[in-house]
Amino acid sequence: MSMAHGRDRILVTGWFSLLHGEATAGDVLALARVEEVLRGAGLAYDVVWSPGFRADGTHFADVDPAAYSRLLFVCGPVHGPQVEELHRRFAHCVRIAVGVSVVDPASPAVTGFDRVLARDGAGAGPGLDLAARAPRLPGVPVVGVVLTHGQHEYGGRRRHAEVAAVLTRWLAGKDCARLELETRLDARDWRLCGTPAQLESVLARLDLVVTDRLHGLVLALRAGTPALVVDPVTGGAKVTAQARACGWPALVAAEAVARDPGPAGRESGGGEPGGREPGGRELERWWRWCLGEGRDAAARIGAGFRAADAVADAADGLVAALGAVRGAG
Repeated sequence: MSMAHGRDRILVTGWFSLLHGEATAGDVLALARVEEVLRGAGLAYDVVWSPGFRADGTHFADVDPAAYSRLLFVCGPVHGPQVEELHRRFAHCVRIAVGVSVVDPASPAVTGFDRVLARDGAGAGPGLDLAARAPRLPGVPVVGVVLTHGQHEYGGRRRHAEVAAVLTRWLAGKDCARLELETRLDARDWRLCGTPAQLESVLARLDLVVTDRLHGLVLALRAGTPALVVDPVTGGAKVTAQARACGWPALVAAEAVARDPGPAGRESGGGEPGGREPGGRELERWWRWCLGEGRDAAARIGAGFRAADAVADAADGLVAALGAVRGAG
C-alpha cells in the first residue's frame, strides 16, 4: 500500500483515463471541479490521462499502484470491464466514484467502490453535474474554417490538398474553437446551411475565418469578420485577385504554405526550423493581425460593401451592357 512508502496520495481517474474511453468536454470539466476541491483541501493527487487524448500526460502504464492509497473515478457511467479492472488493479486503495451515473447498482463496476457519490441512478434524487460548477474558463477565439479540395480547372497549379493539409495541422495546434463550415447550400442536409442568410449569421458570430476560398473571404468580410486567406493556386489566382479587390491584406500564397516539390516532383518535406509548418510564420503573423486590428479593418470593409459610394462591381455595368447588346442587335 502507498502508506508503506510514506505516501498518502490520490489517483484521479475517469473515462478520460482509459485507453478505449473518451474524453468529453463535460468529463474534463467535471475533473476540473474535483481538482479544485482537492487543491482547496490541500490533498496531493495525480491525474491519469488516456494516451490517445494527452500523449504527454501520466498514463496507466506509468503508474505504480503502490504509490497511492485512494482512487477517485470522476463522472460518466460506472459500468463495464474497464472500470472493473480498476478495482482489481487498485484493490488496496479506498475507491470512490464521484459525480457518476449508476446504470446497474448490482454491477461489479459499482459495488467495487467503497463509496459512490452519484449524479443519478442510485435511488436518490439527481444531483447537479460536476461540470456545472467547474472553474470558469478563459475565452478562446471561435474560428470558422472554410476550405476546398477541388477546383480542377487550375490543372498543375492546384495545391489545394497540400494547403488544406497544412492549414488543418496548423489549426489543430492553435488554442481556439474550430468550426468547419461549407459555402455549399443544401436545404435537405441538416449539417449545411440552407440559405445565405443562415451562413452569414454564423460568420457574423465568429472571431475569425480561415479559408482558401474566394467566397470564404467575401462572405466573411460581408459579415464584418476578419479572414486569414490562403490562395491555393501557385502564382495566385481568383482568391488573390479578390483579396486585392476588397483591399484585404491578410493573404498568404500557396508557395508559402504548401511544401516545395523536391526532385522529380516529389515533396522535399522541408519546413520551418524547429519542425514548424512551411509558412507558419506568415500564418502566425496574420493570425495575430486578424484577431487584433484586423477586426476593425474587416468591419470597415464590410460596411463599405453596403455604402453609397461602394467600389464598383461587374453588375454596375450590366444595364449599359444590355443596352449596347440590344442596340447592336
